[in-house]
Amino acid sequence: MLVARTLPDLRAACASLRATHGSLGFVPTMGALHEGHRALVRASVASGAATVASIFVNPLQFAPTEDLSRYPRDEAGDLAALEAEGCDLAWLPAVATMYPPDDATTVIVTGPAERWEGDARPGHFRGVATVCARLFGQVRPDRAYFGEKDWQQLQVVKRMVADLLLPLEIIGIETVREADGLAMSSRNRFLTSAERTVAPMLHTTLLGLVRTLGRRNPVEESRKPVGESRNPVEESLGIGRQKLLDLGFDVNYLALVDGPSLTPIGGVQAGCRLIAAAKLGTVRLLDNVAVTGAG
Repeated sequence: MLVARTLPDLRAACASLRATHGSLGFVPTMGALHEGHRALVRASVASGAATVASIFVNPLQFAPTEDLSRYPRDEAGDLAALEAEGCDLAWLPAVATMYPPDDATTVIVTGPAERWEGDARPGHFRGVATVCARLFGQVRPDRAYFGEKDWQQLQVVKRMVADLLLPLEIIGIETVREADGLAMSSRNRFLTSAERTVAPMLHTTLLGLVRTLGRRNPVEESRKPVGESRNPVEESLGIGRQKLLDLGFDVNYLALVDGPSLTPIGGVQAGCRLIAAAKLGTVRLLDNVAVTGAG
């Protein structure tokens, strides 16, 4: 596996790989790689493209109140993991390479970047969109792979690529989970043993809500007498929030949204998702699941 740390080395390596493979697949990461990241690399490798992965802890997507220095780093372990999965090139830019001193451009996405993580972490998606746009410009991939665990991030990147007419395809890969259902995340290592036992209940609660929402009939509910529930979705979400609070989660949001736009919706429809963010101890957990009308 090749390792590039400067733009000239990256460009030369990408040109060589494109000449031999015909296309480039790209996996942008912030390091601290786990099985979820490995799955993205494997998907790219399986496509037959030469696979490039970046490792860059992006300071632009951390708020002043968030501890950038606490983000886990393991360069040697990450490079070994990438090589083991068949990655062809690792791109490790310095901060000054990504954000030169005379830098004057950032990318701001509205639409799917609003609400939820956009409210909880002001400026976060500006950082995500800006670093992804720059990485896409540096690597010039044909396809880029993102995990569905960060559902809103995936939609923000898709929207940016579509709006800016960038010549690549964004591919979402299903969330990789631990055996007990906890979505894999670099931050899971900060959970205490007691918190780690409780953490999978976020996913369990979402699955329970999927079953409940699939059985509710909004038309029938709307015909109930005054005083009975006329908002079955909000009623179900309220029960889910209370369950998480009782388990010790500090719930940031739990919502039913249109999948691509992240707009909150009042009933199950094609492509909708349940999204959630909840803090357990010092660790903020994200999760989401698809919702269908089937019971």
